[in-house]
Amino acid sequence: MGRAFEVRKASMAKTANAKAKVYSRYGKEIYVAAKSGEPDPEMNVNLKKTIERAKANQVPADVIKRAIEKAKGGSGENYQSATYEGFGSGGNATVVIECLTDNSNRTIADLRGAFNKSKAKIGVSGSVSFNYESVGQIVIAYTDEDAMLEALLMADVDVKEIEVEEDHMSITTAPQDLNKAKEEIEKLIPDVTFDVLELTMIPNEYVTLDGDDKDLFERLLNLLDDVDDVQNVYHNVENL
Repeated sequence: MGRAFEVRKASMAKTANAKAKVYSRYGKEIYVAAKSGEPDPEMNVNLKKTIERAKANQVPADVIKRAIEKAKGGSGENYQSATYEGFGSGGNATVVIECLTDNSNRTIADLRGAFNKSKAKIGVSGSVSFNYESVGQIVIAYTDEDAMLEALLMADVDVKEIEVEEDHMSITTAPQDLNKAKEEIEKLIPDVTFDVLELTMIPNEYVTLDGDDKDLFERLLNLLDDVDDVQNVYHNVENL
């Protein structure tokens, strides 16, 4: 089954709770970007790009505004990025977890709790991530693969893959070219709506789980979703 379908399915499966998680995630990212430079997107490229991704993921304007105003107000919160890796029950499933935290001791304690409750194991740095690739991911309602590829290549976008399934297109780019690809797509399709526009990590190989291993890995993902400091979770299980 195509990667485009999998990404689209993940996008369409967002519940109200999942949307709240997305809003919180981008609120933190915008706050960090605004606090690390000028809190003005016209003077802070990183902030501008983060806001663009947030808008493409339907983050409300008031969430974006509050995060920027919080940074302007000199909030004492200082978030640090941290990445953790691990293995699901049975050892075949792997997971990479990106966090933004203002208390690393709390974060690792919460993660260990999630891993222990699902019979999973936290690995050392590099034990899992070597088998993942950082990419830009875009999903839109569009089917003309030739026109898209020509437009992106003419703009010197490093295109990793384009897949079309049903009426949707999945475009994978080098991570540094995500925003360039977005701009070119908007020129090609002026009224485009982005179902997915994000930096992500994809595994080089996928695995299929069944029985207890599948149930326990689903439990792990659910528990990680409840950890406030977790921003993104990537895994290599294709049948979830």
